[in-house]
Amino acid sequence: MKVDLGNDSIEVHVQYGKRKKLKIQIDTIGLVTVKAPRAASEEMIKSAVAQHGAWILEKKQKIAKALAAPKPREYKEQGKFLHLGKEYDLHELIDTSEGSEEELKMNLKKFYFSSCKKIVGERIQIYQAQLRVKPKTIDIVESTTKWGSCSFDQKLTFNYRLAMAPLEVIDYVIIHELCHLLHMNHDRSFWRRVGSIMPDYKEKEEYLARYGHAMTL
Repeated sequence: MKVDLGNDSIEVHVQYGKRKKLKIQIDTIGLVTVKAPRAASEEMIKSAVAQHGAWILEKKQKIAKALAAPKPREYKEQGKFLHLGKEYDLHELIDTSEGSEEELKMNLKKFYFSSCKKIVGERIQIYQAQLRVKPKTIDIVESTTKWGSCSFDQKLTFNYRLAMAPLEVIDYVIIHELCHLLHMNHDRSFWRRVGSIMPDYKEKEEYLARYGHAMTL
């Protein structure tokens, strides 16, 4: 959901649930989430966000400045790392009881590879059934330029760093690459097919463009 705050327009993710009041949260990479009662209308949510507009914009600006000057990763027990869109202490993801910094970094990368392989393996079953396609192979790789790829011989690859993204963003990359099995370019037919499975795919693209640089080791 997009909300206009003066001259700015921000993306707001809404989570509906059993609650009585609205709650606005901003995570460590600037993503705004509104936790709302099931009966809350879009107008009610936008109004609540607008009322806190100055605070939201100020906090997002501070986060943007911090991200623009990235700090070295701290590979210690309470170093902060992303998994499925949430931030965790390192010890919550891997065993940190022993090992050098380089060994901990290597073990964390192994964790992400394993997690990405499991998640992609599970989620791709859902969408290949909907699209009625099946890739020849699926591989998890390390890449600094692509989140996923589809070759002409119908082999798919996915960047292990996707394990750091929210599940719905991972789903978007999976759908994107599966749709390339039907349309190898990015023509209108391709995007119509993507949109038929995930109508709000542009929000997921925006997430990767805006926060992808924070999803790294």
